[in-house]
Amino acid sequence: MDVISFGPYRLLAAERLLLRGEEAVDIGSRALDVLIALAEADGEVVDQRELMARAWPNVVVGKGSLRVAIAELRNALGDGTNGIRYIANVTGRGYFFVERVVRSAAQPSESLLHPFDAAQVSKHKLPARLARMLGREDTVTVLTTLLTSQRFVSVVGAGGIGKTVVAVAIAHALLSDFGEAVYFIDLGAVIDPPLVPNAVATVLGIFTHGTDPLSSLTAFLAGRRILLVLDNCEHVIDAAAMLAERLYYDAPQVHILTTSREALRVEGEHVHLLMPLEYPVIGNALNAAKALSFPAVQLFMERAFASGYTPDLTDADAPTVAAICNRLDGISLAIELAGSRVGAYGLQGTAYLLNNRFKLLWQGRRSALPRHQTLYAMLDWSFNLLSDRDRRVLVRLSVFVGVFTLEAAQAVAIDDQTDMTKVAEAISSLIDKSLIWVAPINGIAYHRLLDSTVAFAAEKLELSTDATDVARRHALYYAKWRPRNPVGCIAAPNEHAATIGHHMGNIRAALEWCFTVAGETVIGVQLAAASAPLFLELSLLVECHRWCEQALASWPEGYADRTAQLALQEAMAASAMFIGGTDEDFGRQLKTG
Repeated sequence: MDVISFGPYRLLAAERLLLRGEEAVDIGSRALDVLIALAEADGEVVDQRELMARAWPNVVVGKGSLRVAIAELRNALGDGTNGIRYIANVTGRGYFFVERVVRSAAQPSESLLHPFDAAQVSKHKLPARLARMLGREDTVTVLTTLLTSQRFVSVVGAGGIGKTVVAVAIAHALLSDFGEAVYFIDLGAVIDPPLVPNAVATVLGIFTHGTDPLSSLTAFLAGRRILLVLDNCEHVIDAAAMLAERLYYDAPQVHILTTSREALRVEGEHVHLLMPLEYPVIGNALNAAKALSFPAVQLFMERAFASGYTPDLTDADAPTVAAICNRLDGISLAIELAGSRVGAYGLQGTAYLLNNRFKLLWQGRRSALPRHQTLYAMLDWSFNLLSDRDRRVLVRLSVFVGVFTLEAAQAVAIDDQTDMTKVAEAISSLIDKSLIWVAPINGIAYHRLLDSTVAFAAEKLELSTDATDVARRHALYYAKWRPRNPVGCIAAPNEHAATIGHHMGNIRAALEWCFTVAGETVIGVQLAAASAPLFLELSLLVECHRWCEQALASWPEGYADRTAQLALQEAMAASAMFIGGTDEDFGRQLKTG
C-alpha cells in the first residue's frame, strides 16, 4: 500500500485517510477525492471535468461544487498560511499540486493506531440535527428504544423520504447513553464496496494495514460500547451487510443503525419501513387549520415561507396545498423542493408546474448532497444502482396510471429477454428497494410507483425504442381485462365498484393512446367496447358516451367485429338517454344497432 507524503502530511489513498503526524485530518469525502486525484497527478494539471468525475461519479454537478471542494481542501491543509501553497489553478483548465510529492511503501506497524478521543470524534463527525423535525417524533422515540434493546436497526424507505434525518435524531438522542461514543459514517461517499470497513475506521480515527481490514476493525471494537450509524448503504449493500453482521456477532457491545433503500437482510437486523409524511385527504371540509395539522403541509409551508412567500395559508388555498402534498406522495425531499418554489411562483403557479413535471429539476439546498439537490438527481442515483433487468421493468411500469396488479405488470413488461418469472422477480426486487409500493385492497395486492418515480421513468420510456410496444401491450391487456373476485369471495356492490375504479385510470390512458396517431385503432375499438359496461356501472355516462362515439367514428376500414360494434352502439344509446340526449338520438342508436 503506497503512502503519498507532502509537507507534514501523509495521504493513504486506499484507506481514504489523510494524516498530519499521527493524527487524522478532518476532511470531507469530496475534498478528499480531489486531493487524491491531484496528489496522484504529481504536479500535472488535472482537468476540472476529471476532478468532478472523480469526486461526483455518475452525478452532474456544476463547477461551483468543485470550487467549494477546493476551498474546503485548502482550508484543511492550511493552504496559504505563512506563505505555504499546496494547490494552484490554471484558469479555464483545472488545478495542480504545487508541493513536492514523495511516494513510499507503508511501513509495517500495529494494525490499528490510537483512536481519537470518543467525545472529540462525535463532536466533529455527527451531523447537526434539525431544529424542528416534523412528523417523525414518535418514530424516533420508538426506534431509540428498539436500538437500545436489540442493537441492530435498519431504517428503510424511498429516496428523499427522510431516513437520514431520523437516523441523526436517534444518534443525538443516544449521545449521553453511549458516553458520546456515537459515530456517523456516510457510505454515500464510498465508491468501492471493499472500502466500507476503511470508511468506518477513518471516522473512528483509526487506520488499518493488511488485507483484512474488517477483522482488524472487529478486533478493535470487540470490547467497546459504541453506536455506529451507517448512512446510505444501498449502493454498497453487500459490503455494509457483511460488516454489520460481523460486528453484530463479534462485537457484542456495538450498536448499529443503518439507513438504506432496501434492507440488509442479515441476522440480527430489525427493519423499520419509514412511511411518507402524513398529508390530508382533499375534501370539501378541508380548511387551513385542518391542513396545517398534517406534517407534510407544515413542511411545505415552512419551505414556502423560507423562500420569501409571506401570506398565511388560507381556507381557499388549503385544498391546493393538500393536492400538492398528495401529488408528491408525502416524500420530504419532494415537498421541500416544491415549497422552495412558492416564493417565486405562488401556490397556484407551483401546482401548475408540478403537473408539468418541472419538479424533477428543481434545485434544492446548496449544502445538500448532489444526489439530493434535485429530484432527478435523487432518482437517477437510485436508477443507476439497479440491474439492467430491474431498470428495464421499472421504465416499462411507468406506463401505468395509479395502481396495477402483478398480472398487469407481467403483461406489459414482458419481452423476448424478460419472461413472466423475471418480471415477477424484478418487481420483488424493486419493492425491496422502495421503488414500488404494495397496497392490498379488498384482498387484491396492488402495486404503484410514487409520482416522482413515474415522471422520471416515463421520460426514460419516451426516449426508449420500445415505448410504442409497451403502450400497445398496456392497451391490449386492458382490452382483455374483466373484473373478478378473489376465489371464494362474493364482493358487495360497493366493493365491486371500487375494484373496477382502481383500473379506470389505466383504461382511460390506454384509450387515449389508442386513438392517437401512434396508437392502434383496432385495439381502441376493442377496449372501448369492453370498458363501456364498466363506465356505465360506475355511472360515468359522459365518458362512456365519449369513448363509444370516438370508437365508432374511428372504426377501421375493413375491420369486422359485429359484437363490438353492437356493444358500442347500445352503450352509447344508454348513456345518451341519461346525459340529456334527445329521443331521436336514442332511437337512432337503437335503430343502427
